[in-house]
Amino acid sequence: MARHRNVRTMNFDDEYEGYYDVYGRSQEEDACISPSTEAQFLYNRDKLHSMSSFLSPGVLTEENENNEDDDSKETLQAASKMDPHAVFEPGLTPEDEVRLYECLEKMQNVVGDSIQEPTLRKAAIEENFNAERALDKVLRDTDTPKPQRERPQGRRERRPPQPLDKIVERKPQAPDTEVLPLNQALRQTFDTKQVHDLEMRPDTKNGMENLLAPINEPGDNSGSSRSSPSCDENLKSSEVTIEAPSDSQVPKTPSKPKSSTKNAQSEYDRERGSAKPLLNLVVIGHVDAGKSTLMGHLLYKLGCVQKKVMHKYEQDSKKLGKASFMYAWVLDETLEERNRGITMDIAQAKFETPGRSIVLLDAPGHKDFIPNMITGAAQADVAILVVDATRGEFETGFEAGGQTREHTLLVRSLGVSQLAVAINKLDNVSWDKNRYEEITTKLRAFLKQAGYRESDFTFVPCSGLTGENLVEPSSEEALCSWYSGPYLVQVIDSFKPPERPVAKPFRLCVSDVFKGTGSGPCVSGRIEAGTVSNGDKVLLMPAGEQGTTKSISVNEMPSQQAFAGDQVTLTLAGVDVMKVTTGSFLCDPVQPIRVTSKFQARIVVFNIEIPITRGFPVVLHYQSMSEQASIHKLISQLHKTTGEVVRNKPRCLTKNSSGMIEIKVSRPICVELYKEFKELGRVTLRSGGSTVAAGVITMIT
Repeated sequence: MARHRNVRTMNFDDEYEGYYDVYGRSQEEDACISPSTEAQFLYNRDKLHSMSSFLSPGVLTEENENNEDDDSKETLQAASKMDPHAVFEPGLTPEDEVRLYECLEKMQNVVGDSIQEPTLRKAAIEENFNAERALDKVLRDTDTPKPQRERPQGRRERRPPQPLDKIVERKPQAPDTEVLPLNQALRQTFDTKQVHDLEMRPDTKNGMENLLAPINEPGDNSGSSRSSPSCDENLKSSEVTIEAPSDSQVPKTPSKPKSSTKNAQSEYDRERGSAKPLLNLVVIGHVDAGKSTLMGHLLYKLGCVQKKVMHKYEQDSKKLGKASFMYAWVLDETLEERNRGITMDIAQAKFETPGRSIVLLDAPGHKDFIPNMITGAAQADVAILVVDATRGEFETGFEAGGQTREHTLLVRSLGVSQLAVAINKLDNVSWDKNRYEEITTKLRAFLKQAGYRESDFTFVPCSGLTGENLVEPSSEEALCSWYSGPYLVQVIDSFKPPERPVAKPFRLCVSDVFKGTGSGPCVSGRIEAGTVSNGDKVLLMPAGEQGTTKSISVNEMPSQQAFAGDQVTLTLAGVDVMKVTTGSFLCDPVQPIRVTSKFQARIVVFNIEIPITRGFPVVLHYQSMSEQASIHKLISQLHKTTGEVVRNKPRCLTKNSSGMIEIKVSRPICVELYKEFKELGRVTLRSGGSTVAAGVITMIT
């Protein structure tokens, strides 16, 4: 297909010009040659080479002994002709000459050109051609310090020396304190006024007695049988001034950490004593039960959301055809949550009632986001269970597979002991009293079975969309005709705040990590125990990195100190952001949290289909962390009511049973015992998308 190529007018001489030329380069011109390459390829004339250096001793020994002298002369003459720089030692036989050059070759391979050859030659001859001893001698001689040049005298040092008589006439200065021998000092009486303020530590009493032991004076023949005065007598009768030792002689004791010296409980009472008690409130329930709409409308009625913002939410939701979701958008801020109409992550807000300061945690209700719900429930003190009163919807969420039952069991196993049950969407059934009583009857029996007492939960009929019975008594006649109980804010205000373990070591579980405006990473979470202040040193576990808190924000407000129960955001310094993960712990460096991959737990098995056996794979949920784990050992089966051991080493644990098991995690995690930290001693086990068991940690192995 040459006719398609433009080769007819091509000048081949120009194309192949320089094609066959060879351009050789031995070394790159733009880079200098290294000393090792230079020593390898360039000839060094400093080395003295001779022909005898290329001959082995065996060649010479095989020659005839009668012609030894003639051959040696010829060899030396030939070597001198080939290497004019060669210097031959007089009195050496040809064999010694060969041995000399072999020894020199070995020595030069070690020291190179750093030592001159005459020095090496002299050392080789003195050590009888032993290369190792000759090298040792040469290197030892080179290591000795060379004589230094005298320092020139300055102008001040050039003064003529003073006469000796003037120096003798000088009177010695009297020392500040009189120096006495130890034996005389111990004999003198002590001045009680000078030692009145001295304190003797109990552990140094024996040391003082040994110090005041009998001392033999020169010329004293009494020996060790001489008795010395007791320690108390010497302290009463001595007049010697006792001087405190210098700082360089006394070892400094390490300073106590800041967390151990301050009284955390008194500081908490002083700062938070007059403020409203803090409560962390989580909202749970089945998907589409109206949790976000209910709490969004509650926030709007309490004045936490501006009317301008609410009007914008109303217009935007109408454009998407979801006008009923306008109050839910107060908490569902992401675009995906608003488009799908469901809550996917924990939403956080803050409001106040007449007697409480509430941190609201809106948990997702969808089954796929149960891990996020567990994260929110682990940070909560109290909870609101929202159920849908619409016919068919309540049954869907309450029966098997619904999230109403599972969420309730989860919050109970995570330590939430106070519950408010909001019967939502009651306006869809025209505020029917019978429907309300039907729902409350089923829930009351279930809550008692889950471990709640009658006084721990309260039922509240309400409507999240219309706002009835939320922040004030309802004005709906259909509801007021049969209900006269409290509205939702009153129920929230009646929750009892738990005791905060501020006196315990600092513990914070990281629930979120992000890069702030500063240089260090920012972590957010709830302080489970202890306190933290600006400038405190904290330890990140299980990474084991120590850092410092640069700033503290409590509920998005800057603060100098935070206590247990606060939702905080900390800015850290000195911590690698790549090692900070969700589920990590910030703790006190003096009393760090424990790290393990195996622990024992007392669990309660839920309504499961497959019994739990040894090696059963589960997903361990602990605070904000979820990790793959397995049932390593079934220790015993316990009585569900009394807790007594029913059977040791059972083969399996069936549904609605209780037992003691050993859990093995795929990698080390941070855990605490339930008896030491109730907030950090609870675990949840899930498998196949459902919760199989929950329990408390009893032993860390």
